[in-house]
Amino acid sequence: MRGRVQGVWFRDSLQRLAERHGVAGWARNEPDGTVLAVFEGEADGVARLVDFCGIGPPSAHVDGIQETEEEPEGLRGFDVL
Repeated sequence: MRGRVQGVWFRDSLQRLAERHGVAGWARNEPDGTVLAVFEGEADGVARLVDFCGIGPPSAHVDGIQETEEEPEGLRGFDVL
């Protein structure tokens, strides 16, 4: 996610939403000011998280997201890195 996405509780919000929808993965702040996240789970739950990434929490301002599909790794839980 690009924009004002660091320091606005983006990763913690993703973690709570992921846990609510049974989605595994992780989210971390990148040095360039973006947030990188990986989601694994049922398509419906993953879609909800991707939709949230385009909006973010109230203090965020998302300029854009880049979405890529990859093979699942068998992740468990959701970590904020």
